[in-house]
Amino acid sequence: MTDAPPWRSDGALANFDVFGFLARYGTLIALLLLVVFNLAFTRNFATLQTLNVNLTQVCTIVIVAVGMTLVIATGGIDLSVGSIMAIAGALAPLIFLSPIFDGNVAVAVAVAMVSAILVATLCGLFNGWLVAQFRIQPIVATLVLFIAGRGIAQALTNSNLQVFRVPEFQWIGLGRPLGLPVQVIIMVVLVAFAAWMLRRTRFGRSILATGGNERAAELAGVAVNRTKLAVYAISGFCAGIAGLVVIAINSASDANLVGLGMELDAIAAVAVGGTLLVGGRATIVGTLLGALTIQLVRYTLLANGVPDAAALIVKAGIIALAVWLQQQRRT
Repeated sequence: MTDAPPWRSDGALANFDVFGFLARYGTLIALLLLVVFNLAFTRNFATLQTLNVNLTQVCTIVIVAVGMTLVIATGGIDLSVGSIMAIAGALAPLIFLSPIFDGNVAVAVAVAMVSAILVATLCGLFNGWLVAQFRIQPIVATLVLFIAGRGIAQALTNSNLQVFRVPEFQWIGLGRPLGLPVQVIIMVVLVAFAAWMLRRTRFGRSILATGGNERAAELAGVAVNRTKLAVYAISGFCAGIAGLVVIAINSASDANLVGLGMELDAIAAVAVGGTLLVGGRATIVGTLLGALTIQLVRYTLLANGVPDAAALIVKAGIIALAVWLQQQRRT
């Protein structure tokens, strides 16, 4: 007796994993359908200006989501990325606007960028330390900097808006080498490197092994604690870069707003992209596609007269659908 449908004697259709197929290719299919719809029905969609707007808005999400993907692949989560962005965004202007560099703008900008990204990386390392050394649940451990991090950023600036016009710094958000926005180049480089690392290196295999079965990974010789420390540090590093990009685009740093809600956007991109939220399996390219899909859904709705509130509801529905598909694939 076979479970194959009567119109197929070989059982091929019965063995077809619908949920697995949708979990694997659903985001790409949705993205292509959105592009086709907009080409047909949305005015001025096929223009460089529209492409630039969408890419500019999605870049910082993808940059943060790259680090978030690695963290989630180990079975963790990082709620602090938005606050770490705020810290980096608050610290950099304090340095490059400081009079101690005696008008040497290039040196001031270099020191500001390196310092801000280093501090952001150390913040991520602190998260990893809490998770790996003290076995604190990631959602609780990263909640510490989620709350305290924005307070630190506000304390650094006295909650004042820092406005600046420093082209040497702002190239990271406004530069256009060969017509390409710098943040797009940064995004592509990070995505390509992280995807290669996850698939082709021992460290990448350690990440997936840690998220798949931590005890088994330890018995197999994987340095689980060091792996966790590393992925949280990378997440902080990515958040630091994103914070610099955001303030460069805005020509101002507001500790109250920089990175606000970014942790949710990054987690959404990871979930919609097909990475298992329980760890053990991850796709960096999927995260990129997830972020692009969410961004294009919002753009499509707004461009066709749908209020932003409705767009947010649709976005939540997409995330819920992605998580449901993951659950169906696992059962």
